[in-house]
Amino acid sequence: MSVKNAFYAQSGGVTAVINASACGVIETARQHSDKIANVYAGRNGIIGALTEELIDTNQESAEAIAALRHTPSGAFGSCRYKMKSLEDNKREYERLIEVFKAHDIGYFFYNGGGDSADTCYKVSQLSETMGFPVQAIHIPKTVDNDLPITDNCPGFGSVAKYIAVSSLEASYDVRSMAATSTKVFVIEVMGRHAGWIAAAGGLIEDQGIPVVILFPEVEFDKAAFIAKCKDRVEKFGYVTVVVSEGTHWPDGKFLAEQGTRDSFGHAQLGGAAPVVANMIKEELGYKFHWAVADYLQRAARHLAAKTDVDQAYAMGKAGVEFALAGANSIMPAIIRTSNSPYAWEVGKAPLSEVANVEKMMPMEYISEDGFGITAACKEYLLPLIQGEDYPPYQDGMPAYVTLKNAAVAKKLDAFEV
Repeated sequence: MSVKNAFYAQSGGVTAVINASACGVIETARQHSDKIANVYAGRNGIIGALTEELIDTNQESAEAIAALRHTPSGAFGSCRYKMKSLEDNKREYERLIEVFKAHDIGYFFYNGGGDSADTCYKVSQLSETMGFPVQAIHIPKTVDNDLPITDNCPGFGSVAKYIAVSSLEASYDVRSMAATSTKVFVIEVMGRHAGWIAAAGGLIEDQGIPVVILFPEVEFDKAAFIAKCKDRVEKFGYVTVVVSEGTHWPDGKFLAEQGTRDSFGHAQLGGAAPVVANMIKEELGYKFHWAVADYLQRAARHLAAKTDVDQAYAMGKAGVEFALAGANSIMPAIIRTSNSPYAWEVGKAPLSEVANVEKMMPMEYISEDGFGITAACKEYLLPLIQGEDYPPYQDGMPAYVTLKNAAVAKKLDAFEV
């Protein structure tokens, strides 16, 4: 096998552990320097490949790369850029191959969600027809936990832990104040179509907290929701509401829809929490507080789940090992082999079965009334939030790393994206 370079890029919304996957890719590649000469990273994701803005990771020390494992967000920059279909814009894919050819890149590791899996799949198909084979491996990542085949997605476990812990702590606060003041706390979490993150908020129920969850999978019923909140407050004196940003009315319109669209054409959401909180105030008169977890939930490396960190690293490592073994157009996957004790192994998923497939929460994970989670859901979630993996601290602050991100000299003409 001839020595080639590898290209690695981060895509979409970043997570507390995506850099752990980057660490797994780069450290494993360095252990096989007889087959992979260097790992070039895309500056700001796949855009870095299209514009030939490559980062030379060989310029980083072993200590800096190791520190990626405990550093949140995207060390090389990410992007929300969805490449069009091969039919609509073949030129973009041809440009990728041109850049790979110019820099002798034979391995493509794309760390992202469903859209990234689709891009990876298309690159694997096109490279063969262009006479420059590239082994395209998708490294799974998404806080939404909605990729198929893999039991769970790196990034999700840490968000789930953050939401469960934050909801618990805020619930203790509202419980303290409920007799004379606030009776309702509403927290809004990410999840456009899948309610996995919202479900994590349901874990506080086992701590004696009254909780009402609003899932994207369940059409919003205002009357039933108000009645449920009233019942919880009358019984416990307070209630915590966990609302997914993707909660929608029966006609499909999001509670939080702002009327604007993002670069993928998705409706931009934000504001489900105040909508729900004001609804309760108008109907029941309860004083409330609300919060939107937003970036906090996906950036909270200080509270990452050790299970998640370990799995994120393992997916990056496995991606390189699969590529060196000759695999192409696949995604390493987490395969759960036991619930109690929790055990998992690394599997392999063909990208043809991953691209453009969204895994929703099974309805058997949602309680019959639509406002809670079942025992089966808790059995699924609890192992994913296990363990603490605190970053090192210095002067009271986490010691995160910022890489040099030295540029690789360009060889091609400029390309507009």
